[in-house]
Amino acid sequence: MNPAFLQNLSTRLAENFKVPSNEFFIFPEIPPHNIDADITINCFRLVSFLKVKPELIAENVEEILKTMPQVGGVQRIKAFVNVNLKPEVLHQECVESARNTIVNSILAPDKHMRILIEFSSPNTNKPLHLGHLRNNAIGNSVAELLKKAGHTVIKVNLINDRGIHICKSMLAYKLFGNNITPKEAGKKGDHLVGDFYVKFDQELKKQIEELKKTNPELRELGEEELFLKTPIGSEAQEMLKKWEEGDCEVRNLWKKMNSWVMEGFKETYQRMGVFFDKYYFESNTYLYGKKIVEEGLQKGIFSKRQDAAIFANLEKYSLGEKVLLRPDGTSVYITQDIGTTLIKQEEFSPDQQIWVVGDEQIRHFQTLFAIMKELGYSWAERLTHLSYGMVNLPSGKMKSREGTVVDADDLFEELFNLAKNATLKRIDSEIPEDINERAELIAMGALKFMLLKFNPKTTITFDPQASVKFEGDTGPYVQYACARINSILKKCSESGFEYNPESTNFALMSSKEERELSVFCSLYFSSLYFAIEKLDPSILSSYLLDLAKKFSRFYREHSILNAENDSLRNARISLALTVRDILKEGLAILGIQVPEAM
Repeated sequence: MNPAFLQNLSTRLAENFKVPSNEFFIFPEIPPHNIDADITINCFRLVSFLKVKPELIAENVEEILKTMPQVGGVQRIKAFVNVNLKPEVLHQECVESARNTIVNSILAPDKHMRILIEFSSPNTNKPLHLGHLRNNAIGNSVAELLKKAGHTVIKVNLINDRGIHICKSMLAYKLFGNNITPKEAGKKGDHLVGDFYVKFDQELKKQIEELKKTNPELRELGEEELFLKTPIGSEAQEMLKKWEEGDCEVRNLWKKMNSWVMEGFKETYQRMGVFFDKYYFESNTYLYGKKIVEEGLQKGIFSKRQDAAIFANLEKYSLGEKVLLRPDGTSVYITQDIGTTLIKQEEFSPDQQIWVVGDEQIRHFQTLFAIMKELGYSWAERLTHLSYGMVNLPSGKMKSREGTVVDADDLFEELFNLAKNATLKRIDSEIPEDINERAELIAMGALKFMLLKFNPKTTITFDPQASVKFEGDTGPYVQYACARINSILKKCSESGFEYNPESTNFALMSSKEERELSVFCSLYFSSLYFAIEKLDPSILSSYLLDLAKKFSRFYREHSILNAENDSLRNARISLALTVRDILKEGLAILGIQVPEAM
């Protein structure tokens, strides 16, 4: 929650301008360095709520604040109002604000909804890779943000377990696998199946080259045009046809290899701390969309071309025409999504559905949402595509078929070893028994924070070495701030000092660093509010990073353990505990745990 004086200000402004008081918040800002104030109120941000000029709002804000006993000084500069709080109330109100934010949901109960979020959605022809990890990190943290808002959240994972890409792995296994099992190969099942996906691509390229050598007229054609002209390509297509016809041999191989992959996926998800309320499988949902399209044709919502293809006219959405069933009656990818969207809606009745999918699929989802509107579903207005940019390596882009992706499990191990080595360098005494547990938490924290500290729409480069550093804009830096506070409190306790929150005298903390740290704690509410509103975990991660930096600045200047007297030590412990608890909850929302020591 905002500090009490800001809640009071919101209420009185609402009365002055005759608007509902529960429809807007006043979000304080940190003043520029040349302004001597605790906070700044930017009245431009209130125009959309109060419907008057910002200067008039600023005049009202100034007059109201001057009547408040908490306020020590007010300075209005055009549409900005700079505020100084009295020392005896600044820490009290800011700390109470932060603590209320920690224990309460962000939105009022009448704003709570049921929200279904779909993310991860891997194919069962290869293991999870770095791109999936960004998807998982975004999807899981957005789900936690929505829970913090007070919403009921359902996390689902649609597994892409059918289609020509799945048959590629299956056929390569049949041709080159010699019936090997993951146990015999000493590999996780998803890794073994992924090896055969790469093997298929290698064999396909080899056959295409041979084809071009013997048929010069084909040399200008690409892989897609030549796919069915190769023996392995035509055989893969035939395998897909048999799968769709329910061929027992093909289906049994499919079930066996999919089960290997799913076991591997679940191990990876567990290590990353990502869990789902429901798994959907394309093989169970893809036919339902076809039924919906055929019903839409009968109702006149869709049309049929002369070649018998069924399409949706989406010109009014500037999306042209979209084929939904091919001339031979087979479905396309969006047809499956139509069916799955309806299945999810029927099963969970969410107020909103969110898809976390890369930005290369923006037009696909614009088309899907337009089709759902054409079908007459009122809830189609609340379908949301949360797109995100690619994640690359310092060495460049990743390609699954060529085996140049960064495998998730391999990356976990690399980060674990980097984190363990970095931790050992900081330990002067004997190696602690829990070193592996610490290294694991630091490694996962480094990974997730690095993937979440950028706006989701940004294309990023992931550098494992940089991510695990204890200094800089990293997850371990924020984790270390928590661990440092734990260490300080432990030393205080060992020295015989007993912390008493009931006797805290916040007025004793009057320095600039103490005031700035308290005020920044009160901004936890606004960071969460905007992260939830924009579905952007980077807003929260940036706030946590800045809070950790402000604590470090405060701690450099002001000792807690060796404070001038017990009352001041008690007050500083209250402030440090508030910082720690904000960092701990904020990191948990990002999916990051904090080791007790680092």
